[in-house]
Amino acid sequence: MSEQLTLSAEAREGVGKGASRALRNSGRVPAVIYGDNKEPEAIHVEEKALIKALMTGHFFSATIEVEVGGTKTMTLAKDVAFHPVTDRPLHADFFRINKDSKFTVHVPVAFTNEDASPGIKKGGVLNIVRHDVELACDANHIPEELVIDLTGYEVGDSIHISAVKLPEGVAPTITDRDFTIATIVAPSALKSAEGDTAKAEGE
Repeated sequence: MSEQLTLSAEAREGVGKGASRALRNSGRVPAVIYGDNKEPEAIHVEEKALIKALMTGHFFSATIEVEVGGTKTMTLAKDVAFHPVTDRPLHADFFRINKDSKFTVHVPVAFTNEDASPGIKKGGVLNIVRHDVELACDANHIPEELVIDLTGYEVGDSIHISAVKLPEGVAPTITDRDFTIATIVAPSALKSAEGDTAKAEGE
């Protein structure tokens, strides 16, 4: 299950470009909490704290507890806007959730036991088709990542979503096909050698 993140925030009184610029100049990032059939709540968070949360690598797949004036709200990060030149965060959107909420998240894919893959040992290359997978989850079952064991995979093998053991309460949003996550492919040199051999055998 993905780690829960926490952010302290303050209510945002002023709105508009001028107020937002003043917040950013003081090291704060304007943000909003919306959803769950409640009124949007304008807030601001510390820029350093937001960057630290972003650097965890699972900012968009973890639940985030946002505390404003002693009130804690469980959220998911929906969007962060960045400055096109400096890459500083300019604005953040958080979506309210509760324990019964159902939502979709993009969860990164990780691979283990490459040394136990006969195909990779022979010089094959892991070709990652999907670096993350969109999953339908509830608030209590958000995986931090999907770990795929490469043990036994040969050159030419494909790894489909059906080969991944998903946690309880988690399902892929694509349900009409057993989609591919990665393949073990032959490197160019190996392909060329195989092509030359086939040509020689055909002559």
